[in-house]
Amino acid sequence: MTGVRVIAPGSNLPDDRGVSEDLGRLATEGRNPATERIDEVSTLEMLRLIHEEDARAVEAVTSELPRIAAVVDAVAERMAGGGRLFYVGAGTSGRLGVLDASECPPTFGVGPELVQGLIAGGDSALRRSSEGSEDSREEGAADLRAIGFAAGDAVVGIAASGRTPYVMGALECARGLGALTVALACVKGSAMEGVAEMAISPETGAEAITGSTRMKAGTATKLVLNMLSTGVMVRRGAVYGNQMVNVQLTNAKLVDRGRRIVAEVVGCDGEMAGRLLAEAGSVKVAIVMGRSGVGLTEAERRVGLSGGRLREALKG
Repeated sequence: MTGVRVIAPGSNLPDDRGVSEDLGRLATEGRNPATERIDEVSTLEMLRLIHEEDARAVEAVTSELPRIAAVVDAVAERMAGGGRLFYVGAGTSGRLGVLDASECPPTFGVGPELVQGLIAGGDSALRRSSEGSEDSREEGAADLRAIGFAAGDAVVGIAASGRTPYVMGALECARGLGALTVALACVKGSAMEGVAEMAISPETGAEAITGSTRMKAGTATKLVLNMLSTGVMVRRGAVYGNQMVNVQLTNAKLVDRGRRIVAEVVGCDGEMAGRLLAEAGSVKVAIVMGRSGVGLTEAERRVGLSGGRLREALKG
Protein backbone atom coordinates (compact mmCIF):
# COMPACT_ATOMS: atom_id res chain seq x y z
CA MET A 1 0.00 0.00 0.00
CA THR A 2 1.46 3.32 -1.06
CA GLY A 3 2.75 5.53 1.74
CA VAL A 4 2.14 2.90 4.39
CA ARG A 5 4.42 0.83 6.56
CA VAL A 6 2.52 -1.72 8.62
CA ILE A 7 4.27 -3.90 11.12
CA ALA A 8 3.25 -7.43 12.07
CA PRO A 9 2.25 -7.84 15.72
CA GLY A 10 4.87 -9.03 18.16
CA SER A 11 4.43 -11.53 20.95
CA ASN A 12 4.30 -9.09 23.88
CA LEU A 13 1.53 -9.58 26.38
CA PRO A 14 -0.95 -6.75 27.00
CA ASP A 15 0.50 -4.15 29.32
CA ASP A 16 -0.96 -1.00 30.88
CA ARG A 17 1.99 0.12 32.98
CA GLY A 18 2.14 3.88 33.46
CA VAL A 19 -1.48 4.34 32.41
CA SER A 20 -3.49 5.00 35.55
CA GLU A 21 -6.58 6.70 34.15
CA ASP A 22 -9.89 5.09 34.82
CA LEU A 23 -11.33 4.74 31.33
CA GLY A 24 -14.82 5.21 32.68
CA ARG A 25 -13.93 8.75 33.67
CA LEU A 26 -12.84 9.81 30.19
CA ALA A 27 -15.23 12.12 28.38
CA THR A 28 -14.88 9.99 25.24
CA GLU A 29 -16.24 7.02 27.23
CA GLY A 30 -19.09 8.93 28.86
CA ARG A 31 -22.79 8.56 28.19
CA ASN A 32 -24.31 11.29 26.04
CA PRO A 33 -27.63 12.58 27.48
CA ALA A 34 -28.71 13.89 24.06
CA THR A 35 -28.83 10.39 22.59
CA GLU A 36 -29.94 8.27 25.54
CA ARG A 37 -33.14 7.26 23.67
CA ILE A 38 -31.65 7.05 20.19
CA ASP A 39 -32.99 3.52 19.75
CA GLU A 40 -36.57 4.73 20.26
CA VAL A 41 -36.77 7.64 17.83
CA SER A 42 -37.48 7.66 14.09
CA THR A 43 -34.65 7.00 11.66
CA LEU A 44 -34.63 10.63 10.57
CA GLU A 45 -34.42 11.83 14.19
CA MET A 46 -31.67 9.29 14.90
CA LEU A 47 -29.61 10.63 12.02
CA ARG A 48 -30.27 14.22 13.08
CA LEU A 49 -28.89 13.44 16.53
CA ILE A 50 -25.77 11.83 15.07
CA HIS A 51 -25.28 14.75 12.69
CA GLU A 52 -25.57 17.28 15.51
CA GLU A 53 -22.86 15.45 17.42
CA ASP A 54 -20.62 15.42 14.35
CA ALA A 55 -21.00 19.19 14.12
CA ARG A 56 -19.63 19.43 17.66
CA ALA A 57 -16.54 17.58 16.48
CA VAL A 58 -15.91 20.35 13.96
CA GLU A 59 -16.28 22.95 16.71
CA ALA A 60 -13.78 21.06 18.84
CA VAL A 61 -11.20 21.15 16.05
CA THR A 62 -11.75 24.89 15.55
CA SER A 63 -10.45 25.61 19.04
CA GLU A 64 -7.26 23.68 18.25
CA LEU A 65 -6.30 25.57 15.08
CA PRO A 66 -3.37 27.46 16.69
CA ARG A 67 -1.89 24.18 17.94
CA ILE A 68 -2.42 22.51 14.57
CA ALA A 69 -0.68 25.43 12.85
CA ALA A 70 2.31 25.12 15.18
CA VAL A 71 2.61 21.41 14.41
CA VAL A 72 2.38 22.02 10.65
CA ASP A 73 5.27 24.49 10.84
CA ALA A 74 7.34 22.20 13.05
CA VAL A 75 6.84 19.18 10.77
CA ALA A 76 7.56 21.23 7.65
CA GLU A 77 10.80 22.38 9.24
CA ARG A 78 11.78 18.76 9.93
CA MET A 79 11.02 17.78 6.36
CA ALA A 80 13.07 20.68 5.03
CA GLY A 81 16.02 19.05 6.80
CA GLY A 82 15.31 15.63 5.30
CA GLY A 83 12.98 14.31 7.99
CA ARG A 84 9.84 12.24 7.57
CA LEU A 85 6.39 12.18 9.19
CA PHE A 86 5.02 9.08 10.91
CA TYR A 87 1.52 8.47 12.24
CA VAL A 88 1.17 5.83 14.96
CA GLY A 89 -2.13 4.52 16.25
CA ALA A 90 -4.33 1.54 17.03
CA GLY A 91 -7.84 0.66 15.90
CA THR A 92 -9.74 3.54 14.31
CA SER A 93 -6.91 5.97 15.09
CA GLY A 94 -4.35 3.76 13.38
CA ARG A 95 -6.54 3.25 10.33
CA LEU A 96 -7.07 6.99 9.95
CA GLY A 97 -3.31 7.57 10.15
CA VAL A 98 -2.62 4.93 7.51
CA LEU A 99 -5.32 6.42 5.28
CA ASP A 100 -3.89 9.91 5.47
CA ALA A 101 -0.36 8.65 4.77
CA SER A 102 -1.48 6.59 1.79
CA GLU A 103 -3.16 9.61 0.18
CA CYS A 104 -0.02 11.79 0.18
CA PRO A 105 1.91 10.23 -2.75
CA PRO A 106 -0.86 10.46 -5.38
CA THR A 107 -2.14 13.82 -4.16
CA PHE A 108 1.13 15.62 -3.61
CA GLY A 109 3.63 13.68 -5.72
CA VAL A 110 5.86 12.67 -2.81
CA GLY A 111 7.57 9.34 -2.25
CA PRO A 112 5.84 6.74 -0.09
CA GLU A 113 8.55 7.02 2.54
CA LEU A 114 7.89 10.69 3.35
CA VAL A 115 4.63 10.15 5.24
CA GLN A 116 4.08 6.72 6.75
CA GLY A 117 1.39 5.14 8.90
CA LEU A 118 1.94 2.48 11.55
CA ILE A 119 -0.99 0.58 13.02
CA ALA A 120 -0.85 -1.78 15.97
CA GLY A 121 -1.40 -5.30 14.71
CA GLY A 122 -0.02 -4.78 11.23
CA ASP A 123 -1.70 -4.96 7.84
CA SER A 124 -4.53 -7.25 8.93
CA ALA A 125 -5.61 -4.66 11.52
CA LEU A 126 -6.63 -2.35 8.67
CA ARG A 127 -9.48 -4.71 7.82
CA ARG A 128 -10.13 -6.73 10.95
CA SER A 129 -10.37 -5.59 14.53
CA SER A 130 -7.08 -6.14 16.36
CA GLU A 131 -7.52 -3.87 19.35
CA GLY A 132 -5.64 -6.28 21.62
CA SER A 133 -2.46 -5.28 19.81
CA GLU A 134 -2.64 -1.80 21.32
CA ASP A 135 -1.78 -2.88 24.85
CA SER A 136 2.02 -3.09 24.62
CA ARG A 137 4.28 -0.08 25.02
CA GLU A 138 7.24 -2.22 24.02
CA GLU A 139 5.63 -3.19 20.73
CA GLY A 140 4.97 0.44 19.84
CA ALA A 141 8.60 1.35 20.45
CA ALA A 142 9.89 -1.74 18.63
CA ASP A 143 7.73 -1.08 15.56
CA LEU A 144 9.01 2.48 15.34
CA ARG A 145 12.63 1.38 15.63
CA ALA A 146 12.08 -1.38 13.05
CA ILE A 147 11.36 1.12 10.28
CA GLY A 148 14.52 3.12 10.89
CA PHE A 149 12.89 6.05 12.68
CA ALA A 150 15.51 8.73 13.35
CA ALA A 151 16.08 11.91 15.34
CA GLY A 152 15.28 14.13 12.37
CA ASP A 153 11.83 12.63 11.91
CA ALA A 154 8.45 13.55 13.42
CA VAL A 155 5.82 11.26 14.89
CA VAL A 156 2.16 11.98 15.57
CA GLY A 157 0.73 9.57 18.11
CA ILE A 158 -3.02 9.20 17.65
CA ALA A 159 -5.48 7.93 20.27
CA ALA A 160 -8.94 9.22 21.10
CA SER A 161 -8.43 8.40 24.77
CA GLY A 162 -4.89 9.80 24.87
CA ARG A 163 -3.59 6.79 26.77
CA THR A 164 -3.12 3.85 24.36
CA PRO A 165 0.00 1.94 25.50
CA TYR A 166 1.17 1.11 21.95
CA VAL A 167 1.14 4.80 21.04
CA MET A 168 2.69 5.83 24.36
CA GLY A 169 5.59 3.48 23.74
CA ALA A 170 6.20 4.89 20.27
CA LEU A 171 6.11 8.48 21.55
CA GLU A 172 8.51 7.67 24.39
CA CYS A 173 10.90 5.99 21.96
CA ALA A 174 10.78 8.95 19.56
CA ARG A 175 11.24 11.49 22.37
CA GLY A 176 14.26 9.56 23.57
CA LEU A 177 15.82 9.87 20.13
CA GLY A 178 15.28 13.62 20.08
CA ALA A 179 12.64 13.48 17.33
CA LEU A 180 9.60 15.75 17.15
CA THR A 181 6.71 14.17 19.06
CA VAL A 182 3.06 15.17 18.78
CA ALA A 183 0.09 13.78 20.70
CA LEU A 184 -3.29 13.85 18.95
CA ALA A 185 -6.04 12.94 21.40
CA CYS A 186 -9.67 13.90 21.95
CA VAL A 187 -9.27 14.76 25.64
CA LYS A 188 -7.26 17.47 27.36
CA GLY A 189 -4.35 16.73 29.69
CA SER A 190 -3.96 13.14 28.53
CA ALA A 191 -1.11 10.78 29.39
CA MET A 192 0.12 11.11 25.80
CA GLU A 193 0.16 14.88 26.13
CA GLY A 194 2.51 14.46 29.09
CA VAL A 195 4.94 12.46 26.97
CA ALA A 196 4.90 14.42 23.70
CA GLU A 197 6.58 17.73 22.93
CA MET A 198 3.46 19.14 21.24
CA ALA A 199 -0.23 18.31 21.54
CA ILE A 200 -3.47 18.70 19.61
CA SER A 201 -6.49 17.96 21.77
CA PRO A 202 -9.96 18.57 20.29
CA GLU A 203 -12.40 17.76 23.10
CA THR A 204 -15.16 15.88 21.32
CA GLY A 205 -16.93 14.65 24.47
CA ALA A 206 -19.32 11.75 24.79
CA GLU A 207 -20.19 9.86 21.63
CA ALA A 208 -23.70 9.40 20.23
CA ILE A 209 -23.16 5.70 20.87
CA THR A 210 -21.33 5.37 24.17
CA GLY A 211 -17.63 4.71 23.68
CA SER A 212 -17.81 4.43 19.88
CA THR A 213 -14.89 6.76 19.20
CA ARG A 214 -14.94 5.93 15.50
CA MET A 215 -17.73 8.54 15.42
CA LYS A 216 -17.10 12.08 16.73
CA ALA A 217 -13.53 11.40 17.82
CA GLY A 218 -12.81 9.75 14.48
CA THR A 219 -14.34 12.69 12.61
CA ALA A 220 -12.21 15.18 14.54
CA THR A 221 -9.10 13.06 14.03
CA LYS A 222 -9.69 12.88 10.28
CA LEU A 223 -10.12 16.66 10.10
CA VAL A 224 -6.88 17.25 11.98
CA LEU A 225 -4.91 14.78 9.86
CA ASN A 226 -6.25 16.39 6.67
CA MET A 227 -5.00 19.74 7.94
CA LEU A 228 -1.61 18.41 9.01
CA SER A 229 -0.68 16.65 5.78
CA THR A 230 -2.21 19.30 3.52
CA GLY A 231 -0.67 22.16 5.47
CA VAL A 232 2.78 20.58 5.42
CA MET A 233 2.57 19.90 1.69
CA VAL A 234 1.45 23.47 0.98
CA ARG A 235 4.47 24.72 2.92
CA ARG A 236 6.67 22.38 0.83
CA GLY A 237 5.44 23.94 -2.42
CA ALA A 238 3.20 21.09 -3.55
CA VAL A 239 0.33 23.52 -4.16
CA TYR A 240 0.16 26.62 -6.36
CA GLY A 241 -2.75 28.84 -5.38
CA ASN A 242 -5.14 26.06 -4.51
CA GLN A 243 -4.11 23.90 -7.46
CA MET A 244 -2.68 20.41 -6.96
CA VAL A 245 0.41 21.02 -9.13
CA ASN A 246 2.30 17.99 -7.79
CA VAL A 247 -0.43 15.60 -8.94
CA GLN A 248 0.92 12.37 -10.39
CA LEU A 249 -0.38 11.61 -13.89
CA THR A 250 -1.08 7.95 -13.23
CA ASN A 251 -4.54 7.50 -14.77
CA ALA A 252 -6.92 9.17 -17.22
CA LYS A 253 -8.69 11.20 -14.52
CA LEU A 254 -5.43 12.62 -13.18
CA VAL A 255 -4.10 13.37 -16.66
CA ASP A 256 -7.28 15.31 -17.35
CA ARG A 257 -6.92 17.15 -14.03
CA GLY A 258 -3.31 17.99 -14.88
CA ARG A 259 -4.35 19.30 -18.30
CA ARG A 260 -6.99 21.54 -16.74
CA ILE A 261 -4.52 22.89 -14.18
CA VAL A 262 -1.98 23.71 -16.89
CA ALA A 263 -4.64 25.39 -19.05
CA GLU A 264 -5.86 27.57 -16.17
CA VAL A 265 -2.45 28.61 -14.83
CA VAL A 266 -0.87 29.19 -18.25
CA GLY A 267 -4.00 30.76 -19.71
CA CYS A 268 -4.18 28.54 -22.77
CA ASP A 269 -6.74 26.17 -24.27
CA GLY A 270 -6.97 22.50 -23.45
CA GLU A 271 -5.26 21.41 -26.65
CA MET A 272 -2.17 23.51 -25.97
CA ALA A 273 -2.16 22.40 -22.32
CA GLY A 274 -2.26 18.78 -23.45
CA ARG A 275 0.74 19.28 -25.72
CA LEU A 276 2.73 21.00 -22.99
CA LEU A 277 1.89 18.27 -20.52
CA ALA A 278 2.76 15.50 -22.96
CA GLU A 279 6.18 17.02 -23.58
CA ALA A 280 6.92 17.91 -19.97
CA GLY A 281 5.50 14.87 -18.20
CA SER A 282 4.97 17.12 -15.18
CA VAL A 283 2.39 19.77 -14.38
CA LYS A 284 4.97 22.15 -12.89
CA VAL A 285 7.40 21.85 -15.79
CA ALA A 286 4.56 22.26 -18.30
CA ILE A 287 3.42 25.44 -16.55
CA VAL A 288 6.92 26.95 -16.57
CA MET A 289 7.26 26.12 -20.27
CA GLY A 290 3.89 27.71 -21.07
CA ARG A 291 4.18 30.77 -18.83
CA SER A 292 7.85 31.57 -19.38
CA GLY A 293 8.16 30.50 -23.00
CA VAL A 294 11.21 28.32 -22.33
CA GLY A 295 12.05 24.84 -23.53
CA LEU A 296 11.87 21.59 -21.60
CA THR A 297 15.47 21.59 -20.37
CA GLU A 298 15.33 25.15 -19.07
CA ALA A 299 11.95 24.60 -17.45
CA GLU A 300 13.22 21.49 -15.67
CA ARG A 301 16.27 23.43 -14.51
CA ARG A 302 14.13 26.22 -13.06
CA VAL A 303 11.83 23.82 -11.26
CA GLY A 304 14.84 21.98 -9.86
CA LEU A 305 16.60 25.11 -8.66
CA SER A 306 13.42 26.29 -6.95
CA GLY A 307 13.16 23.10 -4.95
CA GLY A 308 9.89 22.36 -6.70
CA ARG A 309 8.29 25.66 -5.63
CA LEU A 310 6.42 26.80 -8.71
CA ARG A 311 6.15 30.48 -7.72
CA GLU A 312 9.92 30.65 -7.45
CA ALA A 313 10.43 28.76 -10.69
CA LEU A 314 8.19 31.21 -12.57
CA LYS A 315 10.37 34.11 -11.45
CA GLY A 316 13.17 32.69 -13.58
